[in-house]
Amino acid sequence: MPKLNAQATPFEALQWASLRFKQLEIDPEDARYLLMEQLGWNQTELLVHYREPLAADQVHKFQANVERRAAGEPVQYIMGRAPFYGLTLTVTPDVLIPRPETEELVDWVLKDHGMRPLRVLDVGTGSGAIAIAIKQARPAWTVVASDISPAALQVARQNAQAQRTAIEFVASDLLEAVPQTPFDIVISNPPYIASSEVDVMDATVVNYEPKTALFADHQGLELYERLAATVGPYLTTHASVYLEIGYQQGPAVFAIWHQQFPTAQLQVRKDLAGHERMVRMQKGEIDKDGN
Repeated sequence: MPKLNAQATPFEALQWASLRFKQLEIDPEDARYLLMEQLGWNQTELLVHYREPLAADQVHKFQANVERRAAGEPVQYIMGRAPFYGLTLTVTPDVLIPRPETEELVDWVLKDHGMRPLRVLDVGTGSGAIAIAIKQARPAWTVVASDISPAALQVARQNAQAQRTAIEFVASDLLEAVPQTPFDIVISNPPYIASSEVDVMDATVVNYEPKTALFADHQGLELYERLAATVGPYLTTHASVYLEIGYQQGPAVFAIWHQQFPTAQLQVRKDLAGHERMVRMQKGEIDKDGN
């Protein structure tokens, strides 16, 4: 395929990139995303400048980014940022790219609980997406976030600082190094993919996202088992635990948590696509108003 003209317009650049992506069965919309993110333009600005020549260095950078995407690299890693719950977060290959399903988990937490001050723990925070979104929406809440990866915590701290969000970060394998102060809410989106699922996964995920944040033993259930077995002392009397799960794991995760907390209320919830992707364990009645 010929190279892009050094003085191409946005229209010509997008035509060239879209053709390149179609040949590789990559969504052509990725080309628009790459160009708009690179130039810092919105849709209106793109249309205004559609037929105006780009600078040679802009064309060169766009062409390089298109080739990175053509090789399989996710657009979020190429640009170094990703949207999440109305925020723009830094992402690197040390952290998972935030997903829309996780936004639904955040939404469930916020709809369940009002504005009164609560203590929240985000286990396996990665980029800090859940913790930061929660703290932004509920400034009076105290939020602690843990992760086993020092590199991931560095990204999370950077994001919290950029969003001017006060969060306490703890380097910890699940709860091992987290101070045992009871929390009102515990949230976790842990690794939950079984190694046997590699063959059916998107190659961009397998090849570029951190494997320690994707895969877990025991058919992907190990972290749910460990968390259920150790979280008890970290929970207040009426605490809630919210978990993101794989779309086939609802019954298994329900059983794991029911065994550890037989008197608690458990609910498996579907995402907007109709897949079971979230579980809530509730020790007592949710008090939205603090009465």
